[in-house]
This record gives sequence, structure tokens and C-alpha cells, in this order.
Amino acid sequence: MAESGLTMNRSNKVKDIGKNKYAFACSIVASFISILMGYDTGVMSGAMLFIQEDLKVSDTQIQVLAGILNLCALVGSLTAGRVSDLIGRRYTIVVGAVIFFIGSLFMGLGLNFAMLIAGRCIAGVGVGYALMIAPVYSAEISSPSSRGFLSSLPEICISLGILIGYLANYVFGKLPLVYGWRAMLGVAVVPSVALAFSVLLMPESPRWLAMQGRIKDAANVLRRLTNSKEEAERRLEEIKTTVGIDKACDGDVVQAPGKHRGEGVWRDLLLRPTPTVRRVLTAAIGVHFFQHATGIEAVVLYSPRIFKKAGLVTKNQQFLATIGVGVVKTTFILLAILLVDRVGRRKLFLSSITGMILSLTGLGVVLTMIEHSQQGLRLSAEVLCLVFVYSFVASFSIGLGPVTWVYCSEIFPLRLRAQGASLGVAVNRVMNSAMSMSFVSLYKAITIGGAFFLFAGVGVVAWVFYFLCCPETRGRALEEEMEEVFLKPKDKKLRNNEGV
Repeated sequence: MAESGLTMNRSNKVKDIGKNKYAFACSIVASFISILMGYDTGVMSGAMLFIQEDLKVSDTQIQVLAGILNLCALVGSLTAGRVSDLIGRRYTIVVGAVIFFIGSLFMGLGLNFAMLIAGRCIAGVGVGYALMIAPVYSAEISSPSSRGFLSSLPEICISLGILIGYLANYVFGKLPLVYGWRAMLGVAVVPSVALAFSVLLMPESPRWLAMQGRIKDAANVLRRLTNSKEEAERRLEEIKTTVGIDKACDGDVVQAPGKHRGEGVWRDLLLRPTPTVRRVLTAAIGVHFFQHATGIEAVVLYSPRIFKKAGLVTKNQQFLATIGVGVVKTTFILLAILLVDRVGRRKLFLSSITGMILSLTGLGVVLTMIEHSQQGLRLSAEVLCLVFVYSFVASFSIGLGPVTWVYCSEIFPLRLRAQGASLGVAVNRVMNSAMSMSFVSLYKAITIGGAFFLFAGVGVVAWVFYFLCCPETRGRALEEEMEEVFLKPKDKKLRNNEGV
């Protein structure tokens, strides 16, 4: 029965999304906050070159400027889960947009390096909110058949933001030095305001409403998010069971158990987790760790420097090559979100990391050749460098990029989901910050080719982790089936025997 339902869900995925455009539109708006985060990453890759020239700062200061945003995102990611349990998923998105607006304003003014750092820190808190809340909201309003597609939208928005940032580098880079980088950073205030008002038109997550005991409100939202009254009723019954509300309760507002309002979550996540929750937490932390430990931040944030090492000496050449990175990234994430509910999360993880390992190895070889080759060999090596950079970005974007956020938004039990996801984002930001703040020092210490050989070695370890610790979650219901995915075979057998 479950298998036939799963097959039907997969085959009707596109049809389901086409029928319910409202859920799709809500996910798009929620994911728009991720464009702001992606834009900041993309535009900073070029802005750093102009900031260093204008403010006369050192490489160390530039690394701090690049990484401080993600370090401060820890504050946002670790508090966003609790905030979203208190005020709801929708208003948490508004809070993130407002914080990002203030940070962008500081960066756009940029009177000195200290003001830039302050702006990056404030914007970082907003990024932490964005990375945590957008996938969780999308997962909670979607059906199992389209959850992978809708939960991938934040990642495509990040990629789109990065591409827009690269284009802004090229356009604003033609302005006088004193205005160019400030325009690059400050223009993000405009979409921040638009997002804050757009979110108010969205419904609240029906799962959060149920956790507050607002059953009638949850039912009304589900009717708008689903394709039929029967589907809405079925999903509401599943949510009520998970929350611990009697299925017979049909009042407008009922008393939901306190444990589903955010109390005791950190204790059950970190101090006294069940074996299943422990395996879920290991998977969530691991996929976020390896998403950045394999080197994507080095390529996205420092691509102009990599292309300079490869022989593209002018800023226009570097920015145009970097725009190519953004185009490849966006294209393959679009492909990934079409495949994630058909192929599955696990297969995309493993194929993605395989391609990344091969690309990183090739990039290490080519960059080492460029450093030691004669002038006559450089042209072919430069072309190969571009090919391997693009293939690495393509491999990352079809798996580790979007699927990480899909996976972590769906594997936690409902009452642990918001704060569990926030813990995963915290690990993600620590790794992002570590890579951003250390790459220049790393390649100066072991050569740029050696740095990519190191990332390839980390990729091999990552492949083993994904193979052993990340079971398939495609098509599984959030409320009823996800816990079974992370049960060990002997535990499943024991549960079945007890049921009999």
C-alpha cells in the first residue's frame, strides 16, 4: 500500500504542483530571502578586490571581512529555531529580512573598514535566519510528492542571488572606485523591504498552527495548500497525531501539549536523544559539515583569484569567467530540483560528491601545472582550469548544494524540526566561515593546487559518510514514516514484532 502510494506520488509530482500553484507561490516568496544571502556571497567576491584597493586593507583583513558574516550567522541560526517556534515561521522570515536590511545599509554606506565589518555582522544574523527558516517553511507546507522540489527552491534562490551578485560586480565595477563597491553592497536594501511586506501575504505553516492548538486555522491553510478536501483532512489528522492532539478534537483552539511548543527541545536533541534522533542529528550535522568542507566556498567566493592564478589577469576577464560560475551553478540546481523527487536524495548525494572529487583532483593537477609550467603550456592549462571549475560547481549544484537543505528540513521529528534545523545551519555557517577566512592563507601555505588536492581528500571521506549515514527519504511522510527511515534493521524488526 505504502509503495503504491509512493509510486503514484512520484508520477503525479508535476501534476500536483501544477494543480496547487498556491503552495508553489508561497515557497517562492519564502525562498526569496535566500536570494539576499546568495547576492551577498556573489557580490562580495568582486567587491573585496575594490575594497582592498580603496581602503588599503591587508589579505588577512579581507579574509576576516569575507568570513565574519558566516560567523555571525551562528547567532541567527541558533536563535531562529526558537524564535520560529514562538512567533511562527512566517514572521521569522520578516525578522530575517529586516535584520538583513540594516546590515546592507551599513555596508552600502561603508565609511570605513569598521563600519563594513559591523554591517557584515548584522547581515550575518539575517543570513542565519534565512538559511534556517526558508527550507523548513517550504517543507512544512508541501506534500510528500513535491517536498523535494519545493524545499530545493531556497538553494536555487541562493544560486540566483550569487549570479546576480556576479553581474553586479561586472556592472558596478565600471563606476568610480569610491562608489562602485558601495553600490554593489548597498543595493540589497531594496529587495529586503519588498520581501518583508510580501511575506505578510503568505499563510502560516499549518504544522506550527497545530503546535499552538489552532486546529481550525491549520485546517483552513491546508485546504488552500492541497488539491482536495480529502487530502487536507488526511494531512491534518497526521499532524494532530504527531502533535499529540486527539483526532476527535475539532474546536477552533485546543490545548496542545507543551512539549510541542519548543520546551525541552535542546535537551532531547543534545542531552538525552533517542537512538533514532541521534542518527538523525549525525546525518544533519554531517551533510552540513561536508557541504563546505569540500571547498565550494573557496571556488564561489574566491573565483576571481583562482582565475587570476590561471592567467586571466584583467578584472573584466575574471568577472566574466565568474559569471560563468554563476550560470553553471544556477543551471544545475534547476536540474537538481527536477530530479530530487524522481531520483532521490541519496543517489544525488553520491553522484554529486563523485563528480566533485574528480573535478577537485583535476583542478589541483592543472593549477600545479600552471605554477610550474613554461609559458607555452599555459593556454591549454587555463582552459582546463575553467573546465574543472565549472564541472566542480556543476557537480556540487546537482547534489550537495540543494539536497542538503531538502534533507535537513525533512528528517527531524516535528517538535525538534525548527531547532534541529537551526543547529544544522549553525554547523553550516561555522564551516562556511572557516573556509572563507582560511582559503587565502591555506593556498599560500600549501600552494593553490595543494589546497584543491586537500579538498579532494575530504571529498573521499564525505562519500563514505553519505553512503553509510544518509538513508533515502524520498516520498516519506513527515509525520508518520520519517522516523522509520533512521531505525536500524534490528529496531524495525523489534517494532514489527511488538506491533504483532
